[in-house]
Amino acid sequence: MRTIPQNLAAHLADGATNLCHCWKLTRLDGTAFGFTDHDRDLSFAGTLYAARTGLEAAEATAELGFAVGGGEVSGALVSAGLTEDDIASGLYDDAGVETWLVNWGNVEERLLLDVGSIGEIRRADGGFVAEVRGLMHRFDEERGRLFRATCSADLGDERCGINLSSSAYSDSGTVTRTDGALSIAASGIGFSDGWCTAGRLTWTGGDNAGLSVEIKVHRATGGTDEFDLWQRAPRAIKVGDTFRVTAGCDKTHATCRAKFRNAVNFRGFPHMPGNDFIIRMPQQGEPGLDGGSFFR
Repeated sequence: MRTIPQNLAAHLADGATNLCHCWKLTRLDGTAFGFTDHDRDLSFAGTLYAARTGLEAAEATAELGFAVGGGEVSGALVSAGLTEDDIASGLYDDAGVETWLVNWGNVEERLLLDVGSIGEIRRADGGFVAEVRGLMHRFDEERGRLFRATCSADLGDERCGINLSSSAYSDSGTVTRTDGALSIAASGIGFSDGWCTAGRLTWTGGDNAGLSVEIKVHRATGGTDEFDLWQRAPRAIKVGDTFRVTAGCDKTHATCRAKFRNAVNFRGFPHMPGNDFIIRMPQQGEPGLDGGSFFR
C-alpha cells in the first residue's frame, strides 16, 4: 500500500490541484537528466527538471504478482536533450527512470510513483517513444549459474581469468577502408584469420571513440584484416579512425582448451548429455547405454 505524504494528501483533497509529472533519467555512466510536462522548470533533490521538452507520458500499467508492468514516455529528440547519436550509441540502454507526481506550486509536495528502467526506444521523424519497464523485468534476466554445455563466463571477466590486455589477445589498428557503418579494413593486426570473430572492437579515436561493438566476422588475408560488425556505428566511420580489437570466444570447451589454454576455468558442462540423447528411444544392442562414461 502506498503512503501519500500528508502535505500532498491535503493538496489532493482541495477542490483544485497543481499537479504535473517529472521524470529523472539516470544513465549507467551516472549522468542524470530531469524532465517535466509542466510549462516551467522545476527543481528538487538536486535535479533540475526541464520544461518545454515536449515530453509526455502514455498510459502506465501495474501488474499483480511477478508480471512486468510499465508504460511509455514520448518526446522530441533534440528539445529533450536526447540525441539520435546518443541513443544509437547505447548510452540510454537500461537507464534508470524515476516518475514523480509533483505539486508545481510547492515541489516539496511530491510522490514517487514508480521506479523502472528504459527498455526499447523507437525513433522516427525527430521524436522518440521510450518503453519504461517496471522492476519485475529483472526476474526475466539470467541469474546464477546454468547447467549447459557452453561456458557461462564472459571472456576476460573474473571467472574466466584471461587477461585481454595482453598482446596475445588484443591489438590496435587504424581504419584503411570502410563502408562507414558496418565494415572496416586495417593492416598490421597480428592475428590469424577468424581470431577476433565474436570478439570486441573498441573505438579509441574518431567520432565513435569510447564505444564498443561485437565483431561478427574477422577475415585476415594478404596482410589485411577485415572486420564485419554486428551493430551499425552511430556515427560515420572514417579512414584514419583508430580502434582496439580483442580475441573472440565461442564459449565451447574445445576453444577454451586449444585457443586460450584455460580449460581449468571453463564454466560449462561439456560432457552433459543433450536433450536429443535424453528423449530419444534406446535401440537394442546400442552401445553407450550401460551407465558408463561416454568419453573413455
